[in-house]
Amino acid sequence: MKKIQTLFTSLTTTLAVSAASLVVPGALAQIQPLKTVSDSSRAATEIPAPPTDTLPHIDSDLVRERLAKLEKQIPLIYNAYSHQYVEYFTFRKAAFTKTMLERMNTYFPIYEKYLAQYGLPDELKYLSLIESGLNPRAISYANAGGLWQFMPRTATLDFGLRMDQYVDERFDPIKSTEAACKYFRQLYRIFGDWEMVLASYNTGPGNVKRAIRRSGNRTGFWEIYNQLPAQTRSYVPQYVGILYMMHHAADHGIRAELIENPMPFDTVHINGYVNLQTLSGLSQIPYEKLQKLNPHILTNILPAHTRGFALRIPSDHYTYLTANRVAILDSASRNSFDSGTRYASVLNDSTQERKVANVTVEEEPEVVVRHKPKKVYLKVRRGETLSRIADRYNVDVSSLKQWNHLGRRSTLKAGQKLVVYQKSAVTQTGRLAKTVRKSRDAGRSTEIAKRLKARARYHTVQRGDTLWSIAQRYGSVTINDLKRLNGIRGSSVKPGMKIRVS
Repeated sequence: MKKIQTLFTSLTTTLAVSAASLVVPGALAQIQPLKTVSDSSRAATEIPAPPTDTLPHIDSDLVRERLAKLEKQIPLIYNAYSHQYVEYFTFRKAAFTKTMLERMNTYFPIYEKYLAQYGLPDELKYLSLIESGLNPRAISYANAGGLWQFMPRTATLDFGLRMDQYVDERFDPIKSTEAACKYFRQLYRIFGDWEMVLASYNTGPGNVKRAIRRSGNRTGFWEIYNQLPAQTRSYVPQYVGILYMMHHAADHGIRAELIENPMPFDTVHINGYVNLQTLSGLSQIPYEKLQKLNPHILTNILPAHTRGFALRIPSDHYTYLTANRVAILDSASRNSFDSGTRYASVLNDSTQERKVANVTVEEEPEVVVRHKPKKVYLKVRRGETLSRIADRYNVDVSSLKQWNHLGRRSTLKAGQKLVVYQKSAVTQTGRLAKTVRKSRDAGRSTEIAKRLKARARYHTVQRGDTLWSIAQRYGSVTINDLKRLNGIRGSSVKPGMKIRVS
């Protein structure tokens, strides 16, 4: 998977609970002089020696013995690096380890179900801890998202996960876990080695294959260690360290306090526009519970074109919702895009579809316009910089780096080829026109169209939004327009900001 693992800023920095992923201490990214590390049950392997550390010490024989007992299908190699991560999660990241102990009951049953369904090692479930910190809404600076940190292209093109302005299924614990299992299975078919699967999950199978070629076609993780990207070298030892701690944290004085347990839920299927906050209030469901069960819903609505969306409802509120379904949906499905009749339906697994008609138009929604980006290729001119290219194509530098897989310190060379995504020229006026035509009153249709055209439009920034992506979405504005309309001086926006887009 081509994605960038989020790096720890410092070994002494306390890990934020919402961090997108666990990462590698900067010192480990440097190649150190070679040192032979041997294991009594395996051939000696040449790997760089880890830097000298001042952490309290855990007996090496004890860790070696415990890892041997924990090992199942995935090798748990004991060496200086895996030992260092055991101590790291024990002492410096004890708070993170404690949080993982408190969260794992919520997600491990899902992991275990799908790993067993796909015939995969159960211990792969621990990988999600270093990927996302068991935060389903985690997103990295490279825009990898969810419990399993899928990049957008991999999520949508390879595994068919839905990503739009309303729903991002990378954040769905169930669908993203099944996608991760499919990916694990693909990687194992390529490499036939679980350590190599872990490495390729981090850096992508292409990078691992290149490391194999550079190392003389050796095929073991520790044999190609020095040819792998710096973050990937520490990825497998991290996995070993956190797996050890999930079994022996209590032996080192770390215990969960506020244990999170899965929330029982039932599923209803939504067809048509629904305001989830209205549904929540009328169903007596705390909105926070609805959000926790449906972290993949990005806004407080499901749009008019929704069909068969499986909305998770807390089981203790399900009976009340179904008993009062017609009245609740009559209010929750009010939306001005349909000026006469609005249909919203809930389909239970054991019931037939039921429709609610003749809903009154009360408010005008935010106008959503989509554009399909156009891919443009360019050659870097002598002396050009990323910021100059970004200005020329009216995009931001961070997007330019992401599209071309450029690191923070990447430099451009004359003749280098780059890709830029630009806005296409048309908007989806057809959908608005079709909506207006549905009105029984032609005069009312004209009035709605005029009001939609005249009113100022606003966008609430979602996690992962950039000025470029917002400009792409609405079409009629540029990045500079957004800055001018909203008094933005830099290039960054924060989730929750309300931005004028017209």
